[in-house]
This record gives sequence, C-alpha cells and structure tokens, in this order.
Amino acid sequence: MQFLYLGLIILSIICIGLIDARFKLFFWASWFKASVVVIAGLVFFLLWDFLGISLNIFFAGDSQISTGIEVLPDLPIEEPIFLFFLIQLTMVSYTG
Repeated sequence: MQFLYLGLIILSIICIGLIDARFKLFFWASWFKASVVVIAGLVFFLLWDFLGISLNIFFAGDSQISTGIEVLPDLPIEEPIFLFFLIQLTMVSYTG
C-alpha cells in the first residue's frame, strides 16, 4: 500500500503518454517544445510549492498510500511527479 499513490500517478503518466503517442499531440508532435513547456511549468509550480512550504501553508501529511519519501522537508517525492502529470494532462487535453 505504501507506493500506491506513486504507482497510480506513474500509471496515469503512461496512459496519457499512450494517448499522446497515438494522436501525436504534445511530446510526439514536438519533443523539444514540449520539454521546454514541462520544465517551465515544473519550475513555476515547484517555486509555488516552496513558497507555500516556507509560509507554512503546505506541509506533508501522513498517509498510508504515499511513500513517505521527501525530496525536501514537506515536499514528498510524489509532488514533482504529480506536477509533471498535471502539465502533461493539461497540454495533451489542450492540444487535443
């Protein structure tokens, strides 16, 4: 159960990636432009997270389905992976 959330996020990334590959919407249309968008989005949202953490707005809670591994204090490993999924899903939906 400990890796359930992370596993479901990764499964979701794979599924959206398959849709992207089938219809050539985002990464399959232009991998370089897609990479720039994803990196810019990750930087923006991670800065947002760091600000929220520093203001004690965001914090890592206890959950039986998360790994408990933190990249930084109060930033679980699932967060940057989820942010990647969020950007990927948004861009595949937008280009579709």
